[in-house]
Amino acid sequence: MNIEALAPAETPEDVKLSVELRKLSKRLHRQVGQAIVDYNMIEEGDKVMVCLSGGKDSYSMLDILINMQQRAPINFEIIAVNLDQKQPGFPEHILPEYLKGRGVPFHIEEQDTYSIVKRLVPEGKTTCSLCSRLRRGNLYRVAEELGATKIALGHHRDDIVVTLLLNMFFGARMKGMPPKLVSDTGRHVVIRPLAYVAEPDLVRWAEHREFPIIPCNLCGSQENLQRVQVKAMINEWETKYPGRVENMFTAMSKVVPSHMMDRELFPFQTIKATGVPDADGDIAFDEDESCAPQAPSSVITLRPR
Repeated sequence: MNIEALAPAETPEDVKLSVELRKLSKRLHRQVGQAIVDYNMIEEGDKVMVCLSGGKDSYSMLDILINMQQRAPINFEIIAVNLDQKQPGFPEHILPEYLKGRGVPFHIEEQDTYSIVKRLVPEGKTTCSLCSRLRRGNLYRVAEELGATKIALGHHRDDIVVTLLLNMFFGARMKGMPPKLVSDTGRHVVIRPLAYVAEPDLVRWAEHREFPIIPCNLCGSQENLQRVQVKAMINEWETKYPGRVENMFTAMSKVVPSHMMDRELFPFQTIKATGVPDADGDIAFDEDESCAPQAPSSVITLRPR
């Protein structure tokens, strides 16, 4: 009996899906690889502690880093770390089973930060600030105990843009979420390999790879968070004006200090005319190049008296 003859024929839709998934895989690996190179995130002999929450982003980050580790021109270790915060109903078996199946070294750190947050934060108030501080402190400690040289977090392009807007709207600061930084303790290098990756691609990749997603009942259900509201806003912008999020993200790497207002970054008080042309100089009396022509009804005509 011809077994192949009994197999269902591949439909055009199946072929299209397969092609799209191959393109998605190439794009994700290319973007992660480019971010690692651009910011020198991973170096020879590094031990990378991949923080695994059980969400789509950290699963995707681990998945891609495992694939890249196998063909990278440098040698580096990966150890996955999950902080079990003792949330009620947390499925403790899921991550160990997944990681054992992938053959990834891992460490589960059990710390009841959930009870601390629920005790100290009044009902109805957001828990993110305290939860983040407790989680960060525990992960830094674990990194030292494990001898990790890099701590990898799963923040993506959209997270970075949202953080910029949050700091502008609510913190009055032009501050984002860098792809690489030294921790506030000065003892750890934190990297974000997904910095160039758009969130919709991670959603699709997680569906394709069928990651066993674990929802966060502590903060994921807080619908009124400022981050949730800003994220909804940029998603609406992206729907109406495709490419806007990418433009904002790109702008973060093309800062012109002389056209901002920070006196610590540019010596506004001491600048003088030099008579030397400057390509970055302000064309003071020109219209903003990005502005569309005004409609006739909006133009104000000045008449002599």
